[in-house]
Amino acid sequence: MERKISYLETLKAIDTCKKHFESQLEVRLGLIKVQSPIFLKTSTGLQDRLTGIEKAVSFKKGEQKFEIIHSLAKWKRVSLEKYQMPIHEGIYTDMKAIRKDEVVDDIHSLYVEQWDWEKVIDKSDRTIDYLKDTIRSIYKAIRQTSIFMKRKYHYLTLDLPKTVYFITSQELEDKYPAKTPQEREQLIGKEKRAVFIIGIGDKLKSGMVHDKRSPDYDDWELNGDLLIYDRVIDKTIEISSMGIRVDEKSLKEQLEKSACMDRIDFPYHQKILKKELPYTIGGGIGQSRILMLILEKKHIAEVQASSWEEKIELEGRQIL
Repeated sequence: MERKISYLETLKAIDTCKKHFESQLEVRLGLIKVQSPIFLKTSTGLQDRLTGIEKAVSFKKGEQKFEIIHSLAKWKRVSLEKYQMPIHEGIYTDMKAIRKDEVVDDIHSLYVEQWDWEKVIDKSDRTIDYLKDTIRSIYKAIRQTSIFMKRKYHYLTLDLPKTVYFITSQELEDKYPAKTPQEREQLIGKEKRAVFIIGIGDKLKSGMVHDKRSPDYDDWELNGDLLIYDRVIDKTIEISSMGIRVDEKSLKEQLEKSACMDRIDFPYHQKILKKELPYTIGGGIGQSRILMLILEKKHIAEVQASSWEEKIELEGRQIL
């Protein structure tokens, strides 16, 4: 019989889970926690354009336009240069954003909470092997946090696999050629339970892309998504989107492929082309997704303070 958890107990468990996971991130990736903005000047070019379709919430102060962030992918890289962060050390922050075009359901909200992180690397680290090693560290942080929480809260039962399975987006298309990318993710996630799909943004042999990615932060050959199967909701969920960031060569190539060369004169893009920013790896880790998974919740409203439709409340969710 499922145990009924009080609001207060849930709140305490959320805080405990977040703190433990953050300590794991700090140790395993060599990160320190910093403050971050919730809006940026549009003119800086630091806004993450995601797939290019989403519209940012914006406002004006005088003649200057500002946008609520979608993510901090570019801001973090600029900050690492400002902080003069040593190689193989980095930062993470509580990223809070509004994505007004999001389709809200049991794992999606208009309000986004991520651990946004970024780490300085050497140019020689821009390899698949380095990407995989970083993913393994993140996955170990998730698994260790789950083990810690089960010891503290004995009603939790999540049992994650010891290792994460790697597959490229092309290999996944070859494996399930008749399926959509979303269907492929569900199938491979349920089979392997913890999966990292490598290489997202460029066209596959079919002429389609696995998923759209902004051309100016991740290198499409050195990025990907971490997926974990959540048995409570019987879905494969994306826990993290991350990757090794573009260098001067891949930035120009991806802007050309995406017909986004109009961005090339932004200060951020010029700094990359002139090699004035460090080479980095980074990404976002969904806080609400981690909490749903580890605390075995059925709806994002049970772990996140946002605004929900009345029907969600009528379903009896513990709305935070």
